Amino acid sequence: MKKYIAECIGTMTLVLIGCGTAMLVGCDAANGCGYLLTALAFGLTIVGMAYCVGNISGCHINPAVSLGVLISGGMKAGDFAGYVIAQCIGALVGSGLLAAIWGAGGVTDQTGGFGSNGLAGVNGSAFAGLLVEVLLTFIFVLTILGVTSKKAGHGSFGGVVIGFTLVLVHILGIGLTGTSVNPARSFGPAVMAAISGNAAPLACLWVFIVGPFIGAALAAVVYRYLEK
Repeated sequence: MKKYIAECIGTMTLVLIGCGTAMLVGCDAANGCGYLLTALAFGLTIVGMAYCVGNISGCHINPAVSLGVLISGGMKAGDFAGYVIAQCIGALVGSGLLAAIWGAGGVTDQTGGFGSNGLAGVNGSAFAGLLVEVLLTFIFVLTILGVTSKKAGHGSFGGVVIGFTLVLVHILGIGLTGTSVNPARSFGPAVMAAISGNAAPLACLWVFIVGPFIGAALAAVVYRYLEK
């Protein structure tokens, strides 16, 4: 149970800090500073959580990462289900906290949807959005599997490498899909946006669930082949 609680807390923190930063500074292509701040917020949160709950749950805080670990033989199906449920609950809690902060403080949400993902950057193309998410998640999860491999020997620097890889994929992906690579991170804000009257993020949510899962599965299969 402790590892599920750790995953819930970690995912809540990721949504709170990452999506909260996007809501505050915006992610308009004309404002590169907003891009970088949001990318750093997501990546640095992963770094912090890796050293906070990594020794308890492995700090997946992402159903796609958990799927990659499952396919790689690093966890059992029962734990995978528990992790995904905990991660989605954490994302909902994080989004709820953002709603409470923005509602009470009267702050303008610069994203219009609690930092939820969308397809505006790819002109509404579900195929292009799906492709972006598959590719970015593939890179992210492949890096995680490599860094956490017993053969890697990266020691205590693994969390830093993983966090800055998330920054890297965000720098490209923010302008295209908002960068998900994490179904739970997309789920929480989309649900909260729908509750607040904006159903658009919920309509394309499937892209940000299917894409990351496909990318993670591909990464796991490729890494298993490469590591043999």
